[in-house]
Amino acid sequence: MFSFKVDEQIEIELLQQHHKEELYELIDVNRDHLRKWMLWVDKRKSAEDFEEIIPIWITNYANNNGFDAGTRYQGKLVGMIGLHYIDWKNKSTSIGYFLSEDAQGKGIITKSVQSLIDYIFEELDLHRIEIQCARNNVKSISIPKRLGFIQEGIKRDGQWLYDHYEDLITFICLKSDWKNKKANEQSGSA
Repeated sequence: MFSFKVDEQIEIELLQQHHKEELYELIDVNRDHLRKWMLWVDKRKSAEDFEEIIPIWITNYANNNGFDAGTRYQGKLVGMIGLHYIDWKNKSTSIGYFLSEDAQGKGIITKSVQSLIDYIFEELDLHRIEIQCARNNVKSISIPKRLGFIQEGIKRDGQWLYDHYEDLITFICLKSDWKNKKANEQSGSA
């Protein structure tokens, strides 16, 4: 199964059926925090609600069509990160993520996304990565900005959240952008 270490404290791991209780607990404890940006949170009312979706995540990974994985910090499940559908013809994908409220501010998602970008461009040899964030989700927006993504556009009223629409901001990074960023970082530290 898919699993890799981001650093000594952070690991990304493909979730399986035996993780459903742990995943449910993460979501239940963070329900108020997560529901601000994710409509699906209220649909998960028990660990059994993951019995049907976890096999889909595993099948997507097996079919080389992205994945949904847990993000662990010091062994504890603190969030999720994933590649949505992979468009192999155009060599592009998108990244999504969420993090528990108490794990924020430690660089967990930034480091995880950064490692995932390396994996996407080096291992999967894709060309383009997209991250979409709700316009008012300042913490989520800070991730692609911090990693040098370029704001490509705004999808007005792109997401319905309970009683209102949210604009979605699309950020992109091309393989050439990432290579240039890394080269500049290396030459700046030399």
